[in-house]
Amino acid sequence: MFATKLLKYSAAAIAGALLATGAHAQGVQVAGSDAFNLPDDISFVVEPQDPNVRRATARVNGNIITGTDVDHRVALILSAQDQEFPAEEIQRLRLQVLRNLIDETLQVQEASALDMPVTQEEVEAAYERFASEGRGMTASELDAYLLSIGSSPRSIKRQIQGELAWDRLLRRNVQPFVNVSEGEVNELVERLNASRGSTEYRLGEIFLSANSANREQVRTNANQIIEQLRAGGSFVAYARQYSQASSAIVGGDLGWIRLEQLQQPTLEAAARQMTPGQLVGPLEIPGGYSILLLIDQRQIGMADPRDAVLSLKQISINFPAGTPQAEAEERGSAFIEAVDSMNGCGDANLRAAAIGAQTVDNDQITVRQLPEALQQIVLQLNLGETTPPFGDLTEGIRVLMLCGRDDPQETQGPSTDQIMAQLEDERVNRRAQRYLRDLRRDAVIEYN
Repeated sequence: MFATKLLKYSAAAIAGALLATGAHAQGVQVAGSDAFNLPDDISFVVEPQDPNVRRATARVNGNIITGTDVDHRVALILSAQDQEFPAEEIQRLRLQVLRNLIDETLQVQEASALDMPVTQEEVEAAYERFASEGRGMTASELDAYLLSIGSSPRSIKRQIQGELAWDRLLRRNVQPFVNVSEGEVNELVERLNASRGSTEYRLGEIFLSANSANREQVRTNANQIIEQLRAGGSFVAYARQYSQASSAIVGGDLGWIRLEQLQQPTLEAAARQMTPGQLVGPLEIPGGYSILLLIDQRQIGMADPRDAVLSLKQISINFPAGTPQAEAEERGSAFIEAVDSMNGCGDANLRAAAIGAQTVDNDQITVRQLPEALQQIVLQLNLGETTPPFGDLTEGIRVLMLCGRDDPQETQGPSTDQIMAQLEDERVNRRAQRYLRDLRRDAVIEYN
């Protein structure tokens, strides 16, 4: 599940083994640049191609990925963003899209080679489900939408085919060889019970792998992703497209975890200081960089106060456009004074009407549905009390009055079946990363 759990190799040990086999050894895998004895000053016999003008097309084990394939996938990604992308960012996106298309092609090829190909009928059925459940459209309506944004149905179907093929490969070649014992589950249950009341986090992660040769470029790319996310980009979309962790398929969502499960001190320390909605990174960890988003947090086995169902009354006064500031201040002062004199929700409507204010009731709203700035304030209110006034003198001001609260029931925590499934998923994901690396290593890829 986590990028920080990727397999690590000992460069020194493998390099020693390589030397021991002699100069004619074949197929030995070596990690780390030291094993190649590379000089610090590289002199190219042929000048490398400018990465900014490289055409993003390739042939993967004989299967062609065209520039149109890349264009259509890029158009699909850009359509989900609310801001314009600079030309250099689009070029980086094209290269990342090409890598993703290569991975999808390798997954489809592997499934076919192992006599379990994904049929066109399966792809069409999944496409129709995605149209109706994911977009609220018919398949033909989704076709028309994709064409209107410069993409194509084929681009989505290609991604679906890759995901179905990968799922099929993992279910046959990985999942049957992953075992979680009852003793491991019982031990984790005991630790969870002992940690009752401690904090649990729901994190999103975008992991970008890096080595000594490309570390600075990867860090630059990570900073640019963060800039786009802070400008309004979708974390889920960026994780699916850029993250090289297995959690990319679910938009980078790591689910509910305790920080010890990250098994990486840098990530643990950062997450512990975050508040829900906060984005941090890039964080340098073994193997690359991580970008973290704290989606939410809660206390293990305890009821979350933010799940309380509230009965709220909004009391507001509006200022028509063009209202002089002096008049707005006078009316605002009268509004605040009237609110302070209200004796709970029972007489709020009459007192509000007397000063020309409006009231709106909502009896089914949870604390977590309110803006974060109001959540802690509302949790401290007693019945009949109001929040501080908010708004401005150009449009109007308002308050929220607490009229009732149903506190949440305490949670029971995950079941043993859920814990076992989580442990199995983590181990499957680690093996899946190795599986995909092996496919990339053995592939014959030609770039145009």
